[in-house]
Amino acid sequence: MSYLNFFGLNMEPFSNVAMGKFYFNSPQHARALAKLTYAADSMKGLALLVGSIGAGKTTLARRFLDSLPEDKYEAALIVMVHSAVTSDWLLKKIAHQMGIDAPSPDKLKLMGQLYERLISIRESGKKAVVLVDEAQMLQSKEIMEEFRGMLNLESDDSKLISFIFFGLPEVDQNLKLDEPLAQRVAIRIALEAMHEKETEEYIKHRLATAGNVNIKFTTEAFSMIYKYSNGIPRLINTMCDNALLEAFLLKKKEINEELLTGVLEDLGLAMKSPRLSIFSAKSDASKKEGAAPTAEKDEFDLMIQGLDIK
Repeated sequence: MSYLNFFGLNMEPFSNVAMGKFYFNSPQHARALAKLTYAADSMKGLALLVGSIGAGKTTLARRFLDSLPEDKYEAALIVMVHSAVTSDWLLKKIAHQMGIDAPSPDKLKLMGQLYERLISIRESGKKAVVLVDEAQMLQSKEIMEEFRGMLNLESDDSKLISFIFFGLPEVDQNLKLDEPLAQRVAIRIALEAMHEKETEEYIKHRLATAGNVNIKFTTEAFSMIYKYSNGIPRLINTMCDNALLEAFLLKKKEINEELLTGVLEDLGLAMKSPRLSIFSAKSDASKKEGAAPTAEKDEFDLMIQGLDIK
């Protein structure tokens, strides 16, 4: 018997594989999606979303891609798996994703093909958007210059293609390999770790999505998970998955402080200090629920009203 059978679950609730059905639409994720939608809808050219390891960037990228209506966007997602890619490979990959079946081996001809295809996309009433996940892998000046060249492809009144980078914070530094490109970042979003209440809601959401009716986490267990994960989704998933396995082995259906302490010790986390976000820490006031919105947020909220965000 697996722990899925023991707890009566339909699927693993805490897998670290990015699955759309487990997407948790926290306030900051909803706001990030709104900004990304605005960037794509207004063809801003280049937008950037950064977050620490395990913060949920890939999940958000896939959620955003799924939210773009096929009748309005020619959209694609490219995942950079290593840093040794060449600008030629990148250009051919983007051309292929935009619907060019036989990209020319000659770069100048290929740019011509891409331009004609982007014009065709625009004339059909669609917008071309390419999402680049693991964008911190883009580490050469040549590649950054290639992106700048593609952003120069324009019609009389608009850019013909937009790029949205998802990556670790070092992508900011990589962009500076080509300063003119760095200056073209129209929107930058920093994905922060979840606060304690969001962490609890995230866990409950994933359990409910997996069909849970039997498992209970105590208040102390929720607090411990937040303390030692610092609100990072990947770490939360790892802790909770191991907690369910341990509870299954002990034939228990409650995750309490005692059980979780053993899990944290097995993971080598119990003796470590709680993690710090690599971002500048938010003030306590900014994390409190009900904190007054800033003028900047009010202005942006007005700007994105009316956008179709799924």
